[in-house]
Amino acid sequence: MDYFEDGKDFGVNITYIHQKSQLGTAHAVLQTQDLVQDDDQFMVLNGDNIIEPDTLSDLIDKHDGDASILTSKIKDTTGYGVVLTDNHKVTKIVEKPREKITNRVNTGIYLLNPRIFQIIEQTPISEIGEYAITDTLQLMIDNGFEVTNVTTNSRWIDAIHSWDLLKANSMVLNEYEDFDIKGTIEDGAVIRGDVAVGENTVIRSGSYIAGPVIIGDNCEIGPNTVIISSTSIGDNCSVEPFNHLENCIIMDNTRIGTHGYISNSIIGGNNTINPYFITEEKEDLMIEMKGILHHADKLGTVTGDDNMIGHNVLIKAGVLIDTNCRIESANVIQQRIVRNSIVI
Repeated sequence: MDYFEDGKDFGVNITYIHQKSQLGTAHAVLQTQDLVQDDDQFMVLNGDNIIEPDTLSDLIDKHDGDASILTSKIKDTTGYGVVLTDNHKVTKIVEKPREKITNRVNTGIYLLNPRIFQIIEQTPISEIGEYAITDTLQLMIDNGFEVTNVTTNSRWIDAIHSWDLLKANSMVLNEYEDFDIKGTIEDGAVIRGDVAVGENTVIRSGSYIAGPVIIGDNCEIGPNTVIISSTSIGDNCSVEPFNHLENCIIMDNTRIGTHGYISNSIIGGNNTINPYFITEEKEDLMIEMKGILHHADKLGTVTGDDNMIGHNVLIKAGVLIDTNCRIESANVIQQRIVRNSIVI
């Protein structure tokens, strides 16, 4: 909402609707009923997907029947709902099967018509206390409505976990075209490849930056700092001397003290990180969240917002730090730090 506002700057009109009670995806769609005309078709998609225009064009061009589900074929379907079909008709939607029964996963992108609202009203509540749009679509199938499958070969990346943003960030940076240096590059600083530097940002002498890299507005980098390989730094950040940053995301209003090493990591906003902060990294990690193991190809750490981290702190690979935590100096963090924790 902060970014798009009313859509005027993008040539569209945007209306926002707040789902006050988190009662599931079908309930969320139902909130839009007053804005959809009787003869309208409308699209539903999730905010944590990365797509391209052709992804949506595939669905629009091939839509047929009462509703269409956009699917994508992927190798590892673990954790996804999958779609079974008979030719182009959907016969069954299976949520997160334990065994692989198809490589066609539900992207969560749908083309619907107003009839869906009547079916949502008939949708039973799920075992977890929500009204799911997949249950609504299955109810349509069971009652003879034509729900069709459209499989896309265009881009669809699902950012399920926070560390998925690293892959998305690398992809976007490698395709970005509007690299521009608006800030100040001091004598002795070296810039290589595609690098964007925001307004009022200063890259101090002795620093080395090799793109693709984006640095926001009002930042101070270095001196003698290295930033390489698909790194994004937000606005109002400072990265002090003798840091090495690689393939990471540093969000707004974060200060990183001297002599740090941050790689394959996401550092949230408004963090204060003191000198000698090190993130260990490993490949093929299994990370536990709420008793369930999740896979990460390669990861250092992910921190939330508003943390204070002392001197000489090492974060072991795959360890997550929540929000509003304080970690005192000379600690090795080997397990997840939950919100509002103090580590002494």
